[in-house]
This record gives sequence, C-alpha cells and structure tokens, in this order.
Amino acid sequence: MNTLNRLTYLKTIDNVIASGPFSDTWDSLSAFRVPEWYAHAKFGIFIHWGVYSVPAFGNEWYPRNMYKRGSPEFEHHVNTYGPHKAFGYKDFIPLFKAEKFDTTNWADLFAQAGAKYVVPVAEHHDGFQMYQSDLSEWNAAEKGPHRDVLGELRQALAQRGITFGASTHRVEHWFFMGHGKEFESDIHEPLRCGDFYWPAQTEGDQQDLFSQPAPSAGFMEDWLMRCCEIVDNYRPKLIFFDWWIQQSAVKPYLRKFAAYYYNRAAHWGEEVVITYKHDAFPFGCAVPDVERGQFADIKPFFWQADTTVAKDSWCYTEGNTYKNPRDLICDLCDIVSKNGVMLLNIGPKADGTIPHEDAGILREIGAWLRVNGEAIYGTSCWRTSGEGPVRIREGHFTDGEDRGFTSRDIRFTIKGNKLYAIVLAYPADGKVCISSLAKLDPMSLPSFSGIIKGVDVLGFDEKPLWQRDEKGLSIQTHGVAGRYPVVFRVTID
Repeated sequence: MNTLNRLTYLKTIDNVIASGPFSDTWDSLSAFRVPEWYAHAKFGIFIHWGVYSVPAFGNEWYPRNMYKRGSPEFEHHVNTYGPHKAFGYKDFIPLFKAEKFDTTNWADLFAQAGAKYVVPVAEHHDGFQMYQSDLSEWNAAEKGPHRDVLGELRQALAQRGITFGASTHRVEHWFFMGHGKEFESDIHEPLRCGDFYWPAQTEGDQQDLFSQPAPSAGFMEDWLMRCCEIVDNYRPKLIFFDWWIQQSAVKPYLRKFAAYYYNRAAHWGEEVVITYKHDAFPFGCAVPDVERGQFADIKPFFWQADTTVAKDSWCYTEGNTYKNPRDLICDLCDIVSKNGVMLLNIGPKADGTIPHEDAGILREIGAWLRVNGEAIYGTSCWRTSGEGPVRIREGHFTDGEDRGFTSRDIRFTIKGNKLYAIVLAYPADGKVCISSLAKLDPMSLPSFSGIIKGVDVLGFDEKPLWQRDEKGLSIQTHGVAGRYPVVFRVTID
C-alpha cells in the first residue's frame, strides 16, 4: 500500500471500531465470551513454517541469532554461507521454494490427527508474511514459494470441517534484526516502513527481552494494519499472539485490534477468539495461553496450552529431539481435565513436507482420539481434575519434564451423565481404584454422592467388573492393556 492507502486503511479500522458492538476499551472488551466451537474443540495444531526452515539450524530465532556475534548461529552462518554482507537472511528467501507443499496432504494429516482447529504462523519475528499482503512485498505470494500459503491452507481445511486460525509474532520484529547493525552486514540504514528488515532497532538488556525499548507509533500502526489485514482477507476464527504484546506502548493498538476483530466477527455472524500470554489482556477480554507448560490445578476459566512435538525448536531443525506421543496424549488429557485446550505445534521442512517424526506423532494421537475422543471433545471439567501422586509443575517452559505418571494418576472429564476417568498409566494387573468416587456419607462430606449405573472401557469389548465402597470405585479388567491412557466411561444417575 502507498501512504494514502495506509491512511485510508487506518480510517477504515477506526470506522469498524466505531460501528460496535465493541469499543477499544477494556471495559467493553470484557464482554467477550469464549466461542462454543473453541470450548468443544480441545485439540488444535500449530504450524511454525517459514524462511527460517531453510537453514534449519538452532531454532526459529535463527534470523536474529545469525547476526549475534559469538552465537552458534553466527558461526554456523559464516562457515556455511559466508559473510553476512554477501549472504544475509533475505538471501534465504529464494531458497524457500516449498516445492512439495501440498495442502491436501497437510489437511488430511491434520484430520487423521483429530485436530479440530489449525493455527499456521502468518508472520513470525523475521517479518516474512506467509500470505498475500498489500502492506509489504516481502510475502510468500510474491517471493520464495510464490504461493498464498494461508489462503491455500484455509481452503483445504474448510473442506474437512477444520477451523482455521492464524498467529502473528510481528511485534517482536521491532528489535529482532537489530544485531545486524553492529557490524558489516546486509542490515543497514536507511530502512523504511515496508522494508524487510525495518526497523531493526537496537536491543536493550539482552538478558531481559521483555524490557526492550518501546516500539514507535509508526511501527505500531503498521503492526495494527498487518493484523487487521489478516482478519479481513482470511477471516480466521482464532488469532494467536506471542509474548511481546504486553508492552505498554502496544496496549492502545492491542485494544484497537481486539475491538476491530470482535466487531468484524459480529458483523459476519461468527464466533472468534484471541489468545495471549503474560497478562497482555486484562482477564476476561480474551483467552490466556501457557507456553510449553500448563496449570497445576483445574481453573474456573478457559485457557490454552501451546506446546510442540520437538524438544529443541518450534520449527524444523536438523537433529530435533522428539517427544513421546504417549506423553503428549497424557498432557492433552491433563489439560482438558483442567478446563483447557491443547495447541500442538509441528515444523514442516522448507520444501513443504512434514517430517515423518512429526507426522508419526500426529497419527498416534489421532489413533487414540478415534477410540477415546468422546472423553475429550465437547466435554467439560468435573468437580476435580483428577487424582494421583504426580503433581504437575505449573508454569511456562515446564513441558520438557518427565511426568512419571502412575496407575493411580487419573484425570476426569464429563459430558451429560457420562463421567470419563482417564487412567494415564494402565496397570498390568488390570486393577484400578478411583478414590474420588468413594462411597462416603453425603451428609458429612461434600464428596461425590451420585448413583453409578454402569462402567464401560472405551476401545475394548470387555465388560469391567466393578464395585464401590468407602475406598473408591474399584475396577477389575483382564484383557485391557496398552501403553496409552485407558478411559473408563462411568454412567451416573
């Protein structure tokens, strides 16, 4: 867009906000309600794919760290591609060809995985847009793959009934490429709005990336327009924001975007949601997200956990260490039992193929969900999330820890009069005791005092033997086994 069009677009944004029903105040935005489709979905797929997938080294922060002298990425870059002045990050773009990118294969895999929504990264910190844009020529439709990745993927997902979302990590671009100005490289002034590296501001305290110098009004206006452009052209039902939007200088524009997005959705008759981290939104204006971690206890509010199949990186890198699908299924059960939803990331290769490790994990999860999905999709949290000796450590970046679940670790969900008890590590002897369902005196304890009509085990023909006493609901099976969680469906009256 030229300057006049940018001004016109900003005016359009103001007009949409003025049209209501939401205004750009926190009081107004607190009228947000969690969409029904999102509360029922429980499991989604995140996709980190971009120019950073070409070097496939370190992680998706390669474009920043390759300019950071002394870093492994800097040394790797010089040794592999030569001096930064001769070969900078922008020179990876022609190599990002996505020649094997097949939206049909991707969407089929996501459907097999049991995902109910998919969130590709629309723009990461590197500033390369994975969609057709009128705000910058540095996008996948005009360079690199020469394809509208978001548009094509949205269409393929719609054909399979999978909800489309998008994430934007643009705001961190304010400082992301700044180290390139510290030595002779291809990042140098003058840099103007719309340029790939712009603004490449100097970082402040490198030990505290949360405290970087505040972004300018000009940068934030550009950020706002980029976010609104995604909404207008692709109508995602979820917008995922990464961590740096909690900056004070961002807040006025964040309010504007939320009001714009919620109003557009209201005009279209759709339910949408924004997810955020680190209290960037006042509570109740959007849905909080925990990165690579989860909550220790059940929450009265709906929340999201985003994590990834690899332990090392969000994007594809050579030599990634992958998680065990069993652990991911256990995490999914734990998150859902605590009133949450799980967004699981994969990292395709630069050519557009999904690594067999990523695909294998998704298929394993999908196979489990095809048998046990009724205990996940459309369920609600029960009076307690679960029982057992293992205590989840709460917080961001705790997902790499070995949970060590035992046969006594059980998670609960409920739908109608069906209570689902998910045994995370099924015992070899087939004996399970659910203490939360003990038969206690209802006049003295606020415990479960409903009538149990029957017990079934999902995925097996065997009819479990069961009895209930003051110790709990004791269940005995003989032919039930497996390395993945086992679900008992308890019918209550």
